[in-house]
Amino acid sequence: MRDVLADIDRWLEQGEPISLATVIHTWGSSPRGVGSRMAISGSGRISGSVSGGCVEGAVVEAASDVLKSNRGKLLHFGVADETAWEVGLACGGSIDVFVNPVDPEFHCTVRDWIAEGHPLSILTIVSGVAIGQEFALCQDGQIVGQIAGDLREASLNAARSALHDGQPRRVSLADGVESYIDVILPPDVLIVVGGGHVSVALVTLARVLGYHTIVVDPRKAFANPERFPHADQIVVLWPDKALAQISLTRSTAIAVLTHDPKIDDPALIASLPSLAFYVGALGSQTTQVKRRQRLLDGGVSEEHIN
Repeated sequence: MRDVLADIDRWLEQGEPISLATVIHTWGSSPRGVGSRMAISGSGRISGSVSGGCVEGAVVEAASDVLKSNRGKLLHFGVADETAWEVGLACGGSIDVFVNPVDPEFHCTVRDWIAEGHPLSILTIVSGVAIGQEFALCQDGQIVGQIAGDLREASLNAARSALHDGQPRRVSLADGVESYIDVILPPDVLIVVGGGHVSVALVTLARVLGYHTIVVDPRKAFANPERFPHADQIVVLWPDKALAQISLTRSTAIAVLTHDPKIDDPALIASLPSLAFYVGALGSQTTQVKRRQRLLDGGVSEEHIN
């Protein structure tokens, strides 16, 4: 989603109508995953991708029809469909793409929530009489857009559930009415504890992969902008104090890399009970056995260590 926002903004400023194509289901050999998006302007400009090239042409044609009718359209391409050969999916697999007109007010609100780092879910009706209706639910309870009539309560419950789980999904709301719920979370954060040479390489790679990178080290000689030009943030504090100031969420990974128990252990004691989806520390099997005992002695539970 983030990769098409700037182009949508620019095209809206230029007064162009826009449609947005979203991958809502894949099976087998599909080059782009669920949630991948492609924006298409009224003049035919393209931003993003839904297939790596093999079905883009057909999606662009459908986008033109969507803008003319101002009504969403569900597209299916698969090996059982002779259209698959025409659009390039002959290698196997299938892909469902939903194309919907972009509402400028809806887009601007969602864009602002994403820029502010708010987790949100976007529910879109992809089949049935309400096709194309959508709303976005921010984690703080704000809503933009709407689903009309009897589908509203079921839609809200489904959007809340997807946001809570942090996973996109397709949900049947009623007979003949299906929705796709996209979940947009803040960028994953990688916190690297320790400014050694391994950390320099790791931060560089993580930045390329889209992580927000934070380096934590109490030693200024190791934690400085010259050493880490690609880091988004450098915190020169002891890890326990630094991590107390940083929100550790389900989008946080923590790599503890100093090999020094005086620095590593406080970082692990603060990290292991947190919501972080990954916590790792370098060390041999012997080092790990000793580290495990120190963590237990420091009050970390067996459950969190395991």
